[in-house]
This record gives sequence, C-alpha cells and structure tokens, in this order.
Amino acid sequence: MQTQQDTQLAAYAELLAAIEPAEGGREIKDPATGDVVGRAPEHSAQDLEAAVAAARAAQPAWGRLSHAERSEYLNRAADAIEHSAEALAELLSREQGKPLNGPNARFEVGACAAWLRATASFELEPEVLVDDEGGRAELHYRPLGVVGAIGPWNWPMMISVWQLAPSLRMGNTVVMKPSEYTPLSVLALAKVINQVLPADVLHVVSGGRDVGEGLASHPEIDKVMFTGSTATGKAIIRSSADTVKRLTLELGGNDAGIVLPDADPKAIAEGLFWGAFINTGQTCAALKRLYVHEDLYDQVCEVLVDVAKQMPMGVGLDEQNVLGPLQNKAQYDIVADLVQAAKDSGARVLTGGDPEAGQPGYFYPTTLVADIDNDNPLVAREQFGPALPIVKYSSVDEVVEMANGLEVGLGASVWSADPAKAREVAARIEAGTVWINKHGAVDPRVPFGGAKSSGYGLEFGAEGLKHLGQPQVISY
Repeated sequence: MQTQQDTQLAAYAELLAAIEPAEGGREIKDPATGDVVGRAPEHSAQDLEAAVAAARAAQPAWGRLSHAERSEYLNRAADAIEHSAEALAELLSREQGKPLNGPNARFEVGACAAWLRATASFELEPEVLVDDEGGRAELHYRPLGVVGAIGPWNWPMMISVWQLAPSLRMGNTVVMKPSEYTPLSVLALAKVINQVLPADVLHVVSGGRDVGEGLASHPEIDKVMFTGSTATGKAIIRSSADTVKRLTLELGGNDAGIVLPDADPKAIAEGLFWGAFINTGQTCAALKRLYVHEDLYDQVCEVLVDVAKQMPMGVGLDEQNVLGPLQNKAQYDIVADLVQAAKDSGARVLTGGDPEAGQPGYFYPTTLVADIDNDNPLVAREQFGPALPIVKYSSVDEVVEMANGLEVGLGASVWSADPAKAREVAARIEAGTVWINKHGAVDPRVPFGGAKSSGYGLEFGAEGLKHLGQPQVISY
C-alpha cells in the first residue's frame, strides 16, 4: 500500500519532471546543502519572441471574457495550487532555501492560493464621474494587452502571483521572467496554474539578464511589473522609454522600525523579530533598521536576543527549522561584509555575527548588532539578510529625521502602547506603508507601493487592479 509520504514523493518527482528540459539546461542547487535540485531551461531570445507572440494572439479572446468569467479561472487556479501544495512547497524549500514551516514555504504556497481568490473577489465597476442635466461620464478600465512580469528570488511564487493574478483578472495575458536563482519554483507554479487556464494566457521564459532586458524593451509588451533592486528598476525605466510602457516597480527598501518610549518590550519582541527576520531577512518590506528610545534600549535588546535564540535555523526540509540559509553566495557575502564592517567600527554584536566555518550551505547566523551609528553601512545599506542593527535615539524629531534620511521608502513601522501617538509619528514617515505594532503585514485587500526610490505604482486590492488596466472615459 502506498503511504502518504510515497504519494507526496511521487507528486514532487512528477512536477519536477514536467518542467525540466528533455536535455541540457542549467543546474539549480539547494542553497542549504549544495545538492542539485533540478535543471532549468535556458530560454533564448527566440523563445521570448515566441512566448510574446503567443500571448499577444491569445489576449483578445481572454480580454473579451467578463470579470466574473476570468475570476472563475483564478479560483480554479487556486484550487490547482492547493491540490499540488506539498510538492510546490518542497520544490520551493529546496530551491530557495526557506524552511517548510514557519512563515516560509508552506505559508508562501498557501498565500498564492489565497491571493488568487482575493483578487478574484474584488469588485471593479465603472465609476460614474458626472450624471446631471449636462450629460453623463463613466470611467472604465480596459485590458492593456500583454504584461511582462519580472520577479525576484526571495518570494518567487508569491510575488509571481502578485503580478499574474491582477494582470489576468483585468484581461491581460502574461509573460513572466523568473529570477535565474529560482526559476524552477515559478516554472512549476505556472505548470500547475496552466492546467486550468486557456492556452497561451500565461507563459514563463527562463533565462538570464538578456531575457529580462528583452522583455522590458519588447515593443509588444504593454506593461512591465518588476520587483527587485532600485538599480535594475532604473534600467527597466530606461529600456521601456522608447515604447512608453506602463510600469509598476516595487524596488529596494531599507525599512525603519521605531520603538517609542511607552512600548512594552516583552509584548512587541516577537513581532519585531519576525518583522525583521521573516524569510531569514530576505524580504523587501522587512524591518532592516530598528530605532529604540534610550529609555527602553537595553530592555529591547535583551528580549530580542531571547527570541532569536529560540528560532532554529537549518535545512528547510527539516520540519523543526523556521530560518534557512541565504539564497545565494552573492547575498551571503553582502551580509557578511556589512556585519564585519559594523564589528570593525566598534559596534556590539549581541548574538550571531560569527558563521560556523566549513558548514555547507549559505547559512549566516541570526545576528543582532547594538551600539551602532546611524551612518554605519549596516544601517545605511539594505542588508537583505539575518542581521539587524539596533540604533539608540533620544527624541521623536531625531528618530524621524534618521528614519527619513535615506532615498528609499518602501515601508516602516511604529511600536507604541498609544495608537494615537503612534499614528502621529507614522504620518511623519516617508514610506509607502507605515504599520503600527507590526511590520511587513501585507494584505491582498490593501494597496501596496513604495515612496522615493522604492518605486512607483500600486499593487493589491481594487486600486492594484486599476494599475493593470487602461483608463477609458466614456462621456455622453
């Protein structure tokens, strides 16, 4: 009799076999062990041309469907993901490195299905602008055409759904280019979703930077959605200029968290920890620099160390772990160099900061750094890993100036026992989202986007849908 484990292993093997090329391809390795996960196809410029042409040809029929009909497809796609959830989570864990449990691989796959269902549920009726004796004017949103979606390696499946779900709902077809670090996850996700979608509505082209550049500049791509670094976002802006593409850019962040002097350190400790260390710190809207009032500074440092020591880090397929490795060597080196620079400057390492020599995988220990200057590179640069600098401040004016002192503004948070006081401080922060007594809690119903160099355009909710449509006013 076949056990549940045997069934899951068979489902995983079948999914992997369905996305690997018949021959050739590029080996993708597990960042926790160095083992080969599978082989990813290396698509060419010709493959990109074929995918865009097929998506263009499929778009008119898809666009003629009603919102209700396309929403039904999204719900069926969510069903398909849930049916293959464990196989998808295992592949994601092996390729990206994140553990199965905690706010990680199983959580991400579940979020994909939930986000599809939420996107299917939003109402977007024509908006009546004028209706009087002078006439009537209505605002409608029509499909743009073909959307090019370029995703990152940190949340490869979930961010792909953030891009494809509203695009499809609005009547566009989609060509996706995943990160070269995590192509298998996105290929597998699309394979599952395409079981229920009409042919050629969703394509994935796997390859390197040249494929991404080709997608961003392609004359038959009507909009680009990109999540990644500010530098790459600027390159996409330049390459899209000749074709006047619409853009939604979710770029780099270095989110500040501010603990006000009336906060309860023990009550907020776990929220602070996961705000910073979700996905081992590899999250655009994670808490990257923590500012704590001098009256609470030592207490907050102590409780954060206590929480950090309770969170096991290791290979993602081990059910006990909730923190994993850095996804790639380049990111590991960035984190290690920034922590070393902090140590060299005289900052105090409360825990971590000393990787185990000879350990396989890109594991960097959970690291908390205190007594650090605000202009230290670990504070001023986005570390994107498991290292949190904790900066002491004396006044609200001082901490607001420090929080706003960088050219990025994706998210921020304020922690206080007084919600009214927290809202006053939040209103002074230059960021697209400011959370109170939590950090990074995105919601499919709530629009999300950056300020300053963290990008422009909105995602999520009905407002996010509008950014995937062409506004058209009908006046009569």
